[in-house]
Amino acid sequence: MLAVRLPKDIEERLSKLARETGRTKSYYVRQALFRYLDDLEDAYLAEAAYERFLASKEEAIPIEEVERNLDLED
Repeated sequence: MLAVRLPKDIEERLSKLARETGRTKSYYVRQALFRYLDDLEDAYLAEAAYERFLASKEEAIPIEEVERNLDLED
């Protein structure tokens, strides 16, 4: 179980959508989470990986070198 406080305007929009479609508010909240959770995870995990890279003081490899090493040059 999870309780979420929403701003009044969002709560009203969600209630109206649920009422007009015959679905529950929980249904739409679940749908929104399913849709955006992957993107949020990717963004936060990428940010954490970048922070770890910066803290490691490792030298970056230019993209041109990576492409050359992988035979991806045009």
